[in-house]
This record gives sequence, structure tokens and C-alpha cells, in this order.
Amino acid sequence: MIIAETDRLILSKITLDDAPFILKLVNTPDWIKYIGDRNIKTVEQAANHIENNQLKCYETHGFGYYKAQLKDDGLKTIGTFGLLKRDTLEHIDIGFSMLPEYHGKGYGFEAASEVMKLAKNRFKIQTLCAITLPINQPSINLLGKLGLSYQKTVKPFEDDEELLLFAKNL
Repeated sequence: MIIAETDRLILSKITLDDAPFILKLVNTPDWIKYIGDRNIKTVEQAANHIENNQLKCYETHGFGYYKAQLKDDGLKTIGTFGLLKRDTLEHIDIGFSMLPEYHGKGYGFEAASEVMKLAKNRFKIQTLCAITLPINQPSINLLGKLGLSYQKTVKPFEDDEELLLFAKNL
């Protein structure tokens, strides 16, 4: 189901059919370095991850992560962008990840900007936040370009790792 379109991308809901892509994405070096190893090593595990995360999020909150597909390349999926309600954060979290070969081409800004429009206009979200590792400079740069500003450090997960929290009023 198409959620939004930009000049170069289509954003659609993730389905179980996207398990091979999710398997590839969560095992890229950047994902493992900046997000963490989710121990998803098979298509079946990726499908379970989709079912227990993305599909449940759509059902519970009406929003979630969306796949970004290139319009001019046969709708090739290049990444995921979306919104997540975390129990440990006050506001809805915007997040993104892309295959490394698509970094630095403006797709991240294009897709994340569209997700921010959805947050404001469709889902009536007033404040967005984002969390990232202090070493994830590409993410920090994109968050700044999107207009989110650094707020504080937080430890939202059980691993007690400090993350940077960014936020923006929409």
C-alpha cells in the first residue's frame, strides 16, 4: 500500500514479501555498527521481525516504518523510513536506514522529509524526536538538515548505552 510519493521515491507499507530486503538491510555493516545486530540471519527470521514489529506497529498506532523504492529503477527498495512509538521516549521517533550504495544521493533527506510531512498532516503528531549513537555522524547530519536539534543524552534501552536525543516541533 502506497503511503506517499516524492519526486524520486515511493513510500509503501512493509509486508512479509519484503523479508529478503529486510534480511539484507539489517546485516549491512552500517546497520550493525549504528543500530546493532538483531541476529536476523534467515528470510524466515526477517519475516518474523516484520510481523512482530512493522505489522504490529501499523495495527497499534496506524503508522510505522515504510520501504522507500526508486521510481526510475523498477521500484527497487533502497531503505526504510518511518515513525515509531517507543515506550521509553516521550515523543514519536523518526528513524531511517538505507543500503550503503544509496548513501549521499539525497534519498535520505527526501524520504525522511516526506515522513515528517506524514507525521504532521496525516498523523497529527506535534513533536518528533530521534535517537542516535554519538558516533553516527551521517545520522546526526541528516537530523540537523531535517531541522531536528540536539536536546540531551538519554539511555532508553536496557543496554544502558547513551544516545543523543534530537527533537523538533512540527
